[in-house]
Amino acid sequence: MNFKKYILVGALSIAVFSCAPRQEINYMQDIDNISLDNAVKNSRSTLQPGDQLVITVTAKDMDVVKPFNQSYSSTSTITQYSTPSSNSLPQQLPVSGPTYLVDTDGSIMFPQIGAVSTKGENVETLRTKLVDLISVYVKNPVVDLKLINFKVSILGEVNRPGQYTIPDGSTTLLGALALAGDSTPYGIRTNVLIVRNVDGQITKERVDLTSAQFINSPYYYLKQNDMIYVQPNANREKSARVDPNTGLYISVASVIASLVIGVLALTKN
Repeated sequence: MNFKKYILVGALSIAVFSCAPRQEINYMQDIDNISLDNAVKNSRSTLQPGDQLVITVTAKDMDVVKPFNQSYSSTSTITQYSTPSSNSLPQQLPVSGPTYLVDTDGSIMFPQIGAVSTKGENVETLRTKLVDLISVYVKNPVVDLKLINFKVSILGEVNRPGQYTIPDGSTTLLGALALAGDSTPYGIRTNVLIVRNVDGQITKERVDLTSAQFINSPYYYLKQNDMIYVQPNANREKSARVDPNTGLYISVASVIASLVIGVLALTKN
């Protein structure tokens, strides 16, 4: 009888210590107390060298704007990622049009105009800038501008780590985590690392997702090539150091213990 008690206590101990401790897992718990005034200021990422822009100029008279469109058109394919709750697979969306590469000096060469600086500009402000420049030659031009290679990397304790292309060139930290299937139960939500490279300057910031304070920080809206790392908690780190066959050993030990108990019972009879 005492032997059975020991087996029961051992099994309960394994079950208790194998479970992750309860943590604060709710995002932005104090959202009702936070002003969102500053969040809008950081909503658009400034353009960086290496960005690929598809720019098309149209007007009522298309013949007039032909000189402002490149003679060649490239076709790129971007991935439209589904949300974690959707069962549909990511869709490949072709984006075609005159493509411009932001040079290392932060400029693009635009037909009829020449070098146009993109430093400090985002998609919206550059569109307005091009409209103003083209308006000198064309009445009421319309400029369509898309950033087609906006990417972020999501690593660590998330369900689908990897590099993600954002079709509309803008996303939030929470939006990016949603693409990666959210943090696993073993991820530390109070200490998420973001590494950023802007104009060659590498910065890093640790964010507490359980507090809405980060909404007004420069790291709520992500920038081109941001890297997000969700750190594993102590339990995950411990399990990573444990022999991967531990579960098998426990199962075998349980079977042996059951056989021993059965043999002892038969022996007593």
